[in-house]
Amino acid sequence: MSTEDPVKLMKQQVGTAAAARVQSGSIVGLGTGSTTAFAIQALGDRLKSGDLKDIKGVPTSFQAIVLARQNHIPLVSLDEIDHIDVAIDGADEVDPQKNLIKGGGAAHTQEKIVDSLADLFIVVVDGGKLVDRLGSTFLLPVEVVPMAVTPVMRAIEKLGGKPELRMGVKKAGPVVTDNGNLVVDVKFDSIDNPAELEKTLNNIPGVLENGIFAGVANVVLVGEIIDGKPTVREV
Repeated sequence: MSTEDPVKLMKQQVGTAAAARVQSGSIVGLGTGSTTAFAIQALGDRLKSGDLKDIKGVPTSFQAIVLARQNHIPLVSLDEIDHIDVAIDGADEVDPQKNLIKGGGAAHTQEKIVDSLADLFIVVVDGGKLVDRLGSTFLLPVEVVPMAVTPVMRAIEKLGGKPELRMGVKKAGPVVTDNGNLVVDVKFDSIDNPAELEKTLNNIPGVLENGIFAGVANVVLVGEIIDGKPTVREV
C-alpha cells in the first residue's frame, strides 16, 4: 500500500495529464507553481523515454527555468519564436467561466505574456481552487513599479479595493518579482466583471500587470481526492 501523500499524488496526476497533451515538435509555455512543476517533470520524463521529441520550452519565471534545466527541456525566449503551441500553468482561483486569479508566486506578469500567446492554454489546479466568483478566497495580486506603490495603492482604494504590500518570507522587506517590481495584494468585496477590472487596474500609471486572467484559459484540468484516491477531470 502506498504511503505517499494523496495531495502530492493528485497534483502529480494533474501535471502528468497536462503534459500528456503536448505533442512532439511543440513550443511549450512552462508555468510556475507546485502543480505545474509536476507537469515540467512529466515533460522531462517523456523526453527521456523517447515518447516526446523536439520540444522547446518558454519559461515564465526563474523557477520554471531551473526546473526545465533539471529535466533537460531546451529553452527559448520569445525573441526566438513566432508562436507558442501550448502553455501549462496553475491558478489560485478559477471561476465557472474559466477566468483566473494568478500571482500567488508573484510571476503573473510573465505568465500572462506566455499564456496569452499560446494556441492552447491548459490550467492545472486542485479542486480547492474552483470558486463561484473571483476574489472569494484569494487576494488579487498587482505588480507595481517600486516608485509608484503609494499612488497606486491610493488609486486602488478609490476603486473599492483594500491594498496591502506583500512582504517577504525569510527576507526583510517586501517581495521583489523576477522583473524587479513589488506586489500589492488587493481584497475586493466583489469582482463582478473580471475583464473590466483587469483593464481598469492596468490603466493605473505604475501598474505593470495584475493577476486577473480573463478569457485566456482554454482547458482546466482539476485534481481531486475522492474516497482517498486522486482523480483528474476536465472542466
